[in-house]
Amino acid sequence: MSLLVWLVLLLLNSCTLGSSDDSSNVASGVRLLSESQMNKMGEQSYQSIKSKTKISSDLVMKEKIQRIGRRIAQASGKNYNWEFELFDEPKTVNAFCLPGGKIGVYTGIIPIAKNEAGLAAVLGHEVAHATLSHGNERVSQGLIASIGFAAIEAVLGDSRNRDVILGGLGIGAQFGILLPFSRNHESAADRVGTQYMAKAGYDPREAQELWKRMAGTGGKGPEFMSTHPDPLRRAKALEQNLSEFLPIYQVSEKQPSRPL
Repeated sequence: MSLLVWLVLLLLNSCTLGSSDDSSNVASGVRLLSESQMNKMGEQSYQSIKSKTKISSDLVMKEKIQRIGRRIAQASGKNYNWEFELFDEPKTVNAFCLPGGKIGVYTGIIPIAKNEAGLAAVLGHEVAHATLSHGNERVSQGLIASIGFAAIEAVLGDSRNRDVILGGLGIGAQFGILLPFSRNHESAADRVGTQYMAKAGYDPREAQELWKRMAGTGGKGPEFMSTHPDPLRRAKALEQNLSEFLPIYQVSEKQPSRPL
């Protein structure tokens, strides 16, 4: 029993060893599904969300999101069937990306974005999730975790300590593997997304300002229990990498950063 448990945990842990290569836009984590499979899942999920969530009627803001999104998608070099939609959810300070380049922005994040460069930072982050295949890695890791726990449960059988052991493994996998892996994705998407926004002509310094404003929204739990890094940590990390982003911006076709 102990050998099998050790092997399963080793398999789970192996999924955290790969990291995203920011320069080549190629993620080295585990991917069990093909890109076409993921894109189909992304399209189906996107249509489902659009059918259940109110789409904003603000045509001016939608035009801005689509215009900025297209510039950043072009800067990424990835030939997806990109789509950008604005959802009327004033209390939802968020945006999302589904495989295949399906991106949704909630109206609640617009005041935090504040200007077009801030919105470019949001969209660059989501575009980077798509190009780095983070959806595939997350789905694959979830599949591996499910298989691993099923194997452990089968071996434990009717053991007197079965529930205690499984509970411990669940906590260990979530806080030790699944959530930190997700935070690594977020950090990689921050960096690559800022590269994209700079290449598209938007001032990368606004990305760190976005996360400072995000920190001011409050309502955040401990970082180790979150799927996202602390906003101020994100801002600091981007500030430390400005020497990488600014040269890209300097040679770009610079875009105005009008208020939203």
